[in-house]
Amino acid sequence: MNIKRMGIDLAKQVFQIHGVDSHEHPVLRKKLKREQMLPFFQNLPPCLIGIEACSSAHYWARTLQTLGHTVKLIAPQFVKPYVKANKNDANDAEAICEALSRPTMRFVAVKTVAQQDMQATHRVRSQLVSQRTEKVNQIRGLLAEYGLVVGLRVETLRKALPALLENTDNALSGQFCALLSGLREDLQGLDERIKDMDKHIKQQADSHPDAKRLQQIPGIGPITATALVSSVGNGKQFKRGRDMAAWLGLTPRQHSSGGKDRLLGISKRGDVYLRTLLIHGARAVFKVAANKDDPRSRWLQSLSERRHKNIAVVALANKNARIVWALLTKQTDYQPVEVAGT
Repeated sequence: MNIKRMGIDLAKQVFQIHGVDSHEHPVLRKKLKREQMLPFFQNLPPCLIGIEACSSAHYWARTLQTLGHTVKLIAPQFVKPYVKANKNDANDAEAICEALSRPTMRFVAVKTVAQQDMQATHRVRSQLVSQRTEKVNQIRGLLAEYGLVVGLRVETLRKALPALLENTDNALSGQFCALLSGLREDLQGLDERIKDMDKHIKQQADSHPDAKRLQQIPGIGPITATALVSSVGNGKQFKRGRDMAAWLGLTPRQHSSGGKDRLLGISKRGDVYLRTLLIHGARAVFKVAANKDDPRSRWLQSLSERRHKNIAVVALANKNARIVWALLTKQTDYQPVEVAGT
């Protein structure tokens, strides 16, 4: 069987494959169970394999690469236009195989185990922060039912809870105080877990050379640096820094027609988590820019005078994303004067 290219539709237990020969004729349509995957591809001559970038895609990409196959991951939105007729596993596998043949197709870089470990740490921390926010909102909502209103910030609630539990004049019943004490313990437990995750991320950032290099950029700390390394890797999947900024959704959305160029707000495509971290870091730099006189700070101040401050913050996040790409691909250290002057 001469298979030139193959598409695989992944699932938990049942996998659909679609292969074509050098004449683009379908020569293989097969459904495999999970335990049949490795034996099948071990006996298959090396070929080009396309997989939709979804759950477990990076694992299977690494596994098939060890067997001598060339594996490309394709984002789901780039596969969807090639699905013919109704959606099913066979049509999805055929669409992946077809998308793989396009000369201008964009591919997702295969993550290493270390990158996935780092990314899993961020996913767990992000969920813990969400759970803490939910817990804070629950406590504030319950207190409001008793006529006690606490400020929005987590720190405000932490300071207010001991006083509320000790105050006997706030008309809180003993049963509710017991519930409130338990909720306070839950909040403290989440705080401790988040601190542990922050400490773990800091250790990862200090031990990884690329993460250490990225922390030289103003506005990028251990959390942002490790998140970028876990998602982007060496950055060589992008041809230039602007491509990476566009992938992060930090470039203007375009709606042009009839020779008239029209640029809108930022596209907000790509990874929301990474874009949020970059913008928050840029906002922190913007807050202290007025007290500094370096080229970057002067550029920020000038831009904020001409445009809204949020536009200046996003512009700095865009600039930082391009600098990140340059540092990762060229393996060089951050040069403040040269980069800020560009």
